[in-house]
Amino acid sequence: MILRSYWIDRLEDAWAEKSVVWLAGVRRSGKTTLCKSLSDVEYFDCEYPDVRTLMNNPRVFLDQYEGKRLIIDEIHNLENPSQLLKIAADYYPSIKIIATGSSTFAATQKFKDALTDRYVLVHMTPMLFSEGALFGNPNIEHRMLFGGLPPFFMKKRIDNVNFQSWIDSFWAKDIQKLFRVEKHPSFLKFIELILAQSGGMFEATRFAHECEVARSTITKYLSILNTTYIAHTIKPYSKNGTVEIISAPKVYGFDTGFICHARSWYSIRPHDLGVLWEHLVLNELRGRVSGTKIRYWRDKKDHEIDFVLLKSYVDPIAIECKWTYRKLNPKNIKRFRSRYPVGKNYVVCADVDRTFEEHYGDIVVKFISLENLIKEILTLPKR
Repeated sequence: MILRSYWIDRLEDAWAEKSVVWLAGVRRSGKTTLCKSLSDVEYFDCEYPDVRTLMNNPRVFLDQYEGKRLIIDEIHNLENPSQLLKIAADYYPSIKIIATGSSTFAATQKFKDALTDRYVLVHMTPMLFSEGALFGNPNIEHRMLFGGLPPFFMKKRIDNVNFQSWIDSFWAKDIQKLFRVEKHPSFLKFIELILAQSGGMFEATRFAHECEVARSTITKYLSILNTTYIAHTIKPYSKNGTVEIISAPKVYGFDTGFICHARSWYSIRPHDLGVLWEHLVLNELRGRVSGTKIRYWRDKKDHEIDFVLLKSYVDPIAIECKWTYRKLNPKNIKRFRSRYPVGKNYVVCADVDRTFEEHYGDIVVKFISLENLIKEILTLPKR
């Protein structure tokens, strides 16, 4: 069994904070395998009827496991999963529980109301940058093309059937159980378009036309994809609405493998590397830098910063993503800093091992690897 030490540590830290942890993430991201790799745990799979029967009476069930560490997988299959977790949090603090299940269950008002302030959320993203070596292939282009879901990553050939089967399962097991989506073809078309145009500006009217639904329906579809971790919406950063884009978000698909599939990329060409690298950087930020808001910046003259990080007590952090450091044109950072003079500037590059700085007038820009970028962000002092 592959020990994914970063995620193991995240779960142990979450347990130190609260007795109940909700482990979220898309299907086949490795949640079950991760949970089974933890030490001294008892595992329950709620897809099995006999397991569900054990938990019919939460108190009787929990009385048996005082002081234990439990994994309750696919908990949404229980008749009243929120009740079990609430009772555990309130009356059995010595029992440590990690619950996993459909993201649709976690989106329900009942879940939110019952478990307010009673659990820690850990969102497990597709594989992190450093995890390729753990799974036997450190090649970054392989990670981009095959994606970060372990069963897909470990393939030696692209299998389009697997990608389509995953999407069909997502529709059948997640969407139909909670969300009232009546137009199956339109919804699947929307997923396809989001993946194919990942990282672009989101214009609901254009998507409505292509999916043959109302604009309000497209807004609902996007909310569903954000809730289920299939898409990530990044809002613009703005404090000067007269010169900046202030309303249009950018929407990113959840995984580079699915993005390549939607774009019919069966190999990666040199000009594809930049956009996929940007997605990997975003995945790393989402997985490893908690408590940070991610924005982008763009003015009305099309100067753009890929990501602006808003971290408590730290000035806005500008991040540009470049496959190679030779590709940087500093005009975007210079224009951003003309509006917001104070803050760190990073260019995260795939071909930089040792961090170095360049000066563009009064602006200092640090060229840095992805791993070192994360380390620096996590250790930035409060101002």
